[in-house]
Amino acid sequence: MKTCLPVIALLVATSSCKAQSQPPAPPPSSTVQNSLSDAEKAAGWKLLFDGQTTTGWRNYRKPTISDGWSVRDGALTRVGAGGDIITNDEFKNFELTIDWKIEIGGNSGIFWRASEDSDAIYWNAPEMQVLDDAKHPDGQSPLTSAGAAYDLYPAPPGHVRPGGEWNSARLVVNGNHVEQWLNGFKMVEFELGSRDWDSKVAASKFKPHPRFGKNTQGHIGLQDHGNVVAFRNIKIRVLP
Repeated sequence: MKTCLPVIALLVATSSCKAQSQPPAPPPSSTVQNSLSDAEKAAGWKLLFDGQTTTGWRNYRKPTISDGWSVRDGALTRVGAGGDIITNDEFKNFELTIDWKIEIGGNSGIFWRASEDSDAIYWNAPEMQVLDDAKHPDGQSPLTSAGAAYDLYPAPPGHVRPGGEWNSARLVVNGNHVEQWLNGFKMVEFELGSRDWDSKVAASKFKPHPRFGKNTQGHIGLQDHGNVVAFRNIKIRVLP
């Protein structure tokens, strides 16, 4: 936590006194990848990926998962042209934690509350951006940088690790309230259906798609944007 400067410097350093808010402390996690500790189980957490198989996942609008996605070194990995994938199950209100690693210069994303009534998942499901900010052109804009609500809410800079390194994301979706965290920092926070949300959607590429962000429940999705990307420790806790 940052320490506030003396009063004499307060007027020129007001922003220095704003401590970064932190999420509620999660239960102690297991040191073993893709597993749940007893405390996590007691708190209601469940694994969406077992670390060994692609069970529980399939391609968007298809009954099975393509061989473009496979398990490599304990991570659910896009290794070739595979298309976007989604969970078999749907979720309404939840807290999701997920580690991701993108190749240098790579681009991907995490979708939520996705439905299968659009030609593409991104026309209905909002996306938390997964990106190598330093090496991908999208990293030049806060609206499309890692941790942003893609094309809607900008991400503050300086919180993503370089391509080839693991990052830890946290997503809270509770009713209309959404928070996106990256490596312990709150990147964006917003309210679905608010005047602010509606104005941002109207100014984005999602404007022609009336179902965008309207689902009250749906699938978790992982994007195939043409790059090697890996996901592990995919855990979810359903909220009341």
